[in-house]
Amino acid sequence: MNNLGHCLSILAGEAEGPILSTTEALSFWGGVSPDDGTVIDVHHPLHGASLAGAILLMPSSRGSCTGSGVLLDLILSDRAPAALVFSGPEDVLTLGALVAAMMFDKPIPVVRVSADIFQALSRCDSARITASAIEASGVTTPLAPPPTSALDLTAADRAVLAGDTGAGAQQAMRIICAMAAQQGATRLIDVTQAHIDGCIYASPANLVFAEKMADLGAQVRVPTTMNAISVDYANWRSQEVPQAFGVPAAKLAEAYVRMGCQPTYTCSPYLLRSAPVLGETIAWAESNAVIFANSVLGARTPKHPDFLDLCIALTGRAPLAGVYLDQHRKEELVINVMLPAGIDDAFWPLVGYLAGQLSPDRIPLLRGLAPAHPSADDLKALCAAFGTTSAAPMLHIEGVTPEAPVEVADDLPQQTMTLTQMAAAWHQLAEGPADIDLVAIGSPHASLSECRAFASALEGKARHADVSVIITAGHDVIAEAQKTGIVARLHDAGVTILPDLCWCSISEPIFPPRARTVITNSGKYAHYGPGLSGRRVRFGSIADCVAAAVTGRAPHRLPAWLA
Repeated sequence: MNNLGHCLSILAGEAEGPILSTTEALSFWGGVSPDDGTVIDVHHPLHGASLAGAILLMPSSRGSCTGSGVLLDLILSDRAPAALVFSGPEDVLTLGALVAAMMFDKPIPVVRVSADIFQALSRCDSARITASAIEASGVTTPLAPPPTSALDLTAADRAVLAGDTGAGAQQAMRIICAMAAQQGATRLIDVTQAHIDGCIYASPANLVFAEKMADLGAQVRVPTTMNAISVDYANWRSQEVPQAFGVPAAKLAEAYVRMGCQPTYTCSPYLLRSAPVLGETIAWAESNAVIFANSVLGARTPKHPDFLDLCIALTGRAPLAGVYLDQHRKEELVINVMLPAGIDDAFWPLVGYLAGQLSPDRIPLLRGLAPAHPSADDLKALCAAFGTTSAAPMLHIEGVTPEAPVEVADDLPQQTMTLTQMAAAWHQLAEGPADIDLVAIGSPHASLSECRAFASALEGKARHADVSVIITAGHDVIAEAQKTGIVARLHDAGVTILPDLCWCSISEPIFPPRARTVITNSGKYAHYGPGLSGRRVRFGSIADCVAAAVTGRAPHRLPAWLA
């Protein structure tokens, strides 16, 4: 092993423990319990395994930007992996470990190794990591030291770093510079706006970080919107949310507002009037929003981890790396999609989910979808599902998205997404009992047209008395739906509409305690829901969801366009 490829220390530290290895990336948020470090993603090969104290080997992370917060909480509570070893670039968990070391003096090693060393380590039972080497199975492999910053900082950057603009901005700039070093950035870039994902109360660490920054007097320098939070801010007390959860969740939102963030509380910031335009340089966190912004709007933002999103908002500066650069926005794989006749809205999240599985670590170009003329809602669903299974921050759709190439290099690898694969993915996401207790719409937050479509499909039908139906949406969408009468139509049909929350942050008692099986039109929530809620989750179209709301059942069958 000592004569193989490179072995680079990203964050220095010492660790010893059993090796836990996987070739499939994992999202720590929605995939790992912050309570004990157990893998709760029912679709992942490590499901049920404990990460606590292990040296975790995996290619990279995937999914939610909130994984950095989950890792920070595990580190602060001594339930984290002893070390992280990646075989490729990784930002989300690296940032969580970086914050733990820089702000809380609790470092864990983060190492990046070549594929051959990764394979060799995966065959070992245990390992020891020091400042200079990895020792496993009696073999010592030298570790190259952590990268040092070669940043060409402006005078204004240096002033922030020196504390001239306050302690909060200074701490933020320190974190940005450390992140830039491991990303290989040589300078920082201005951003026009930011979107904060770390306002979800995924763990106590999110609140500890936010309040620490707010207490340092931190204030955002660019317009900054906020993601969905973990409570209905104005109503959580009357909804009987336990104080032990509601108070810190509300305080987390308040800390960000205190720092100047706008209380938009939506995971679909591309539906706001402030949505970025083609070529605009922004700093967004929240995986579905990042992928939609890059792919559909043509704006530019890496998938910034929680905590780094705030640091960039506080300085208006981001490392010039990743998809900020033209060369990193190119397609690296072509996926030829078989387009069946008569598709409905469930086709798009299914395609996104499968595309992420076929392209877990690179930007794909999807071919064959243009004749279906996908709507903004279709692309929203596709991007959200893609971000669940892929680490890539964007994708291209030939003839649809603004940066999709007209001509593609002949030597690009090719994949085909077949109807057989679609059927297998459908069964994977739609397993579970046929009896339905809850219909979940709005992951990501529902658009006005989605609310209208659901109201129209439910028109004239009576909701089953034992089925709850909940739609989550942003304040702007709800206000417009009220003006146009959609809210009244939905309320008349027994549908609850919730602001501030989204399905990936809903907990009991807002999540009906009696509900055992959920149906959703979201590929994202169909994947994360079982681990997050402890319930069985079924996937289906809006029509399937409406039928379940009326009958209390969702029969096990493929859609007509797939059968």
